[in-house]
Amino acid sequence: MRTRYRGWFLLDLVIPTITAAIPILLGRATGGLNAAANFEQNTGTGNYVVYILIGANVFSMVSAALWNMGFWMRREAQTGTLEALYLAPTTRFHIIAGIALYGAIRSIVNFVVAFSLGCLLFQVNPLQGNILVALAFLLTGVLPLFGLSLLFGAVVLKVKEANALVQLMQWVVSLLMGVYFPVTVFPPFLRVLALLFPPTWVNNGVRASLLGLGYFFETWYADLAVLWAFVLLGPLIGMWAFAQVERNLKRNEGIGQF
Repeated sequence: MRTRYRGWFLLDLVIPTITAAIPILLGRATGGLNAAANFEQNTGTGNYVVYILIGANVFSMVSAALWNMGFWMRREAQTGTLEALYLAPTTRFHIIAGIALYGAIRSIVNFVVAFSLGCLLFQVNPLQGNILVALAFLLTGVLPLFGLSLLFGAVVLKVKEANALVQLMQWVVSLLMGVYFPVTVFPPFLRVLALLFPPTWVNNGVRASLLGLGYFFETWYADLAVLWAFVLLGPLIGMWAFAQVERNLKRNEGIGQF
């Protein structure tokens, strides 16, 4: 979708590092010589650079999933091609799955490259901890994003707006998944909401694997099992919600109206 705008590829690699650089540099400026020690007291690691870089890059993956689906849906409606796609000799979910697969592949590549560039910039070692387990969390975590994308696409299809929704959801996502902090500092209600959000498990799983932090359920395979539950349930819930909105629109104003 963005191949005609080559600058987007560069931005996808730079934005996560910029997002992480602000709190990293702020922490160095205000924390002084004790910045790492103070951070370790609350998170379990003094390597706050890698900790925040991981959060920023996982957040970028989630944002891209919502962005790609939401803006694709809105653009097709505005250009009048959404109804034509519904008449194509294939199911709508095959088309949507193709959009999601494209975004997933790009997100994984962007994560690896952007994380490596961020570590190079801040002079920290990206090759630490259990890299294979971290990759397992990362690759598994891409699958529940399909369900989230469908939910977001259903909302865009219903309210016929993408820009404002993306801006709003980015703040909600960054809060729930703990981009800059562990979700264990949340009050109980927010902590439950965060644990019901699949990217929270991806974020914590990658951090725990690379930085030696604690998993939510003590072991990596227990946390990964929970993430696989999201893999099974997320797309089903997303497809059900999308089908409900779609059916309602067909009975009323129609799919193509924008």
